[in-house]
Amino acid sequence: MSRHVRTIANSELQIRDPYVLPLAGAGQEAGTYYLYGSTDSNIWGKGTGFNVYTGKDLKHWEGPFPVFRPEADFFAERNFWAPEVYEYGGSYMMFATFRRKDNDLLGTAVLTSPHPLGPFTPHSEGPVTPQDWSSLDGTLYVDRQGQPWMVFCHEWQQTGDGEVCAMRLTEDLRNAAGEPAVLFRASETPWTTPFVSARYADQLNYVTDGPFLFRSGGGTLYLLWASFINKTYALGIARSGSGEITGPWIHQEEPLYQQDGGHAMVFRTFSQQLMLAIHTPNQTPHERPVFVELAESDGELRVKA
Repeated sequence: MSRHVRTIANSELQIRDPYVLPLAGAGQEAGTYYLYGSTDSNIWGKGTGFNVYTGKDLKHWEGPFPVFRPEADFFAERNFWAPEVYEYGGSYMMFATFRRKDNDLLGTAVLTSPHPLGPFTPHSEGPVTPQDWSSLDGTLYVDRQGQPWMVFCHEWQQTGDGEVCAMRLTEDLRNAAGEPAVLFRASETPWTTPFVSARYADQLNYVTDGPFLFRSGGGTLYLLWASFINKTYALGIARSGSGEITGPWIHQEEPLYQQDGGHAMVFRTFSQQLMLAIHTPNQTPHERPVFVELAESDGELRVKA
């Protein structure tokens, strides 16, 4: 473990795209939350790798523990973003976004480790997302038939109107097993507004960021995703009308969270409370993890009063 390990509160912890893996464990590790995320101090530049923090109460964390550091021949060297870690097939699998050296496009790759503290090493040969697409924020979804999927964003900088897409994966998660399908575009939803960008001023831009899927206790399949309202980062939520990944996706009229926060995920605490993990504000280096209780009513999710 790093000699720089210390106890740190949420208010002091710079992290984007927070992702929590709760593990019941045994002994000293029993009831431990593992907090992953984009942990470089400047995530817009050269990538160092990813760190994880561990904690028991979602308020105080020990760390950082380095879980991924690239070898010299790694396919990317900047923009290391949004790691998510899952127990799958007897290992821990990480989906993370990187900017490729060869074509300067973003893509989501898969890494693996026998332990949630790493080290994680490449599992797929580079990104699994389409090679000529700028794709980011890939997340794992396993359907009721046991088929793994990657759900990801086709970036607005390439499409103008950002897309949320789903693509079947091989069972070992190393490759695509089908062509990506567009689940929805940002402009098709009720709450987003155009994103003004000086670099892309000649096109009408709508952003999609950070998709995440989860099934409620009642069986409803929900999808979180982020965009903007009048230049402010916000979090939306949709539910599948069919209960399957193919949708149709029905969007709540109002965003779930709109206080300059986004790229969220949902998990259950060890007391079974449904909890939202989100970063806010959306400005580097001020991003902090925030945890918000959720409640489900009449087929919709709301921040718990």
